[in-house]
Amino acid sequence: MTPPLVFEPLFRERVWGGRRLETLLGKRLEPGVRIGESWELVDREDAQSVVHEGPLRGLTLNELWTRQRAEIFGLGLGYAPRFPLLFKILDAQDRLSVQVHPPAAVAARLGGEPKTEMWFILDALLDSDLYAGLKRGVTRADFEAALAGGSVAEKLHSFPIKAGDAMFIPSGRIHAIGTGNLIVEVQQNSDTTYRVFDWNRLGLDGEPRALHIAESLDSIDFHDAEPQLAQPAGDMLVACEFFRVERWTLDQPRTSTGKGFAVFAVIDGTVRCGGREFARGAFFLLPASATDREIQPITPRASVLRTTVPGQQ
Repeated sequence: MTPPLVFEPLFRERVWGGRRLETLLGKRLEPGVRIGESWELVDREDAQSVVHEGPLRGLTLNELWTRQRAEIFGLGLGYAPRFPLLFKILDAQDRLSVQVHPPAAVAARLGGEPKTEMWFILDALLDSDLYAGLKRGVTRADFEAALAGGSVAEKLHSFPIKAGDAMFIPSGRIHAIGTGNLIVEVQQNSDTTYRVFDWNRLGLDGEPRALHIAESLDSIDFHDAEPQLAQPAGDMLVACEFFRVERWTLDQPRTSTGKGFAVFAVIDGTVRCGGREFARGAFFLLPASATDREIQPITPRASVLRTTVPGQQ
């Protein structure tokens, strides 16, 4: 096997999407379509990443997961039927809906899937912001009254952000992405999102998008007041029970150690790994069995995000 593994992205049209995946990251998009999401690594029944080239070309991520798990992903990952993480790039030309992902207990009751995620701000306009959690002192009764009166935004904790910031979004945290953000998202393998407010916007079909009021109210953590941006600890941006995301700023080659796989996203400059070069916006999976594990900077400014699964570092 020739590492690393590169997969073909899956593009998703969204009413809030734009074209920066093409203009800033060089991805080829269908003309005239507002692309909001690029699914870079996904293993779901209705969406599969496919290996782009090399001896494993044409195989899906799920085929690799079920047939060559130890070789590619390593040991200690349990018996989950699918790869546990999902990687995206989001282009928010407009604001995303105010939404929440259900905690595990709520998801089981509602027939959904729990989702904890993190955002890394790849690019942002001067007036870009994020919404995460509630303003201090807001109760469920306050929120329900604001929902009925159309003033939900007044109850949300919002703050300005810039490129290089990161935000952790555990399940249960109400959130929205503001206008002008280009974001790398690392998340549990889930596609359950409950929209509680959509800024009175129409969808691509010209109709209001569906809201999930009861499910959202069941899922929101009403004690989650004014969370802050992630505070890096050395290289580590975010560490939780589902994933660990580091930011490596490279001025010399660095080796990816550990017993398991690692997924890299290039966030600045160009790097080389396994004889291949990767520019900003590229993702690649370094298999557990890879012998050449060195990440080399090609440009003076080169940075990557490295995502691993706890217990396999």
